[in-house]
Amino acid sequence: MHYPIGLLFDLLASSSALPWNITVHFKSFPEKDLLHCPSKDVIEAHFMSCMKEADALKHKSQVINEMQKKDHKQLWMGLQNDRFDQFWAINRKLMEYPAEENGFRYIPFRIYQTTTERPFIQKLFRPVAADGQLHTLGDLLKEVCPSAIAPEDGEKKNQVMIHGIEPMLETPLQWLSEHLSYPDNFLHISIIPQPTD
Repeated sequence: MHYPIGLLFDLLASSSALPWNITVHFKSFPEKDLLHCPSKDVIEAHFMSCMKEADALKHKSQVINEMQKKDHKQLWMGLQNDRFDQFWAINRKLMEYPAEENGFRYIPFRIYQTTTERPFIQKLFRPVAADGQLHTLGDLLKEVCPSAIAPEDGEKKNQVMIHGIEPMLETPLQWLSEHLSYPDNFLHISIIPQPTD
């Protein structure tokens, strides 16, 4: 429940024809394996917490704190009811930044790997280098998860996936954050072993 469905697909089933078969059980919930969700209010609270965390990274919480309670509700209702226009009318404000800043303060991202026990990697990372150059996806991976990148003369061992696609490592991180973030405003990046077929 706390991972976006697209992220789960990238991590667990991106090489499959169909993602997975779902079996619904109405008793004997596997409490040891899954988080139990007591109500939809818990999901809304988790979603808003993620939105606030992303805004703290991008804008020092200034945008979300200036919103009214009805704006927060509109974000949630737009997402819940699959109403993109309703959601985007508010989320657009969270994706903007002053032109003189060339990007967000920090990029809200999480890197997930199927080969480690760690749930995800999340660190502070600026979209623009000290010299004014835009950081790329490759720059992020080199600093945060160097094992994900193949050496120049080596064999590619991993795929880097976002929303079911493998973006080029030269793609500016700011652009990825603006255009490929999930509704919670985080850039969820999956690193999976390179398919052998």
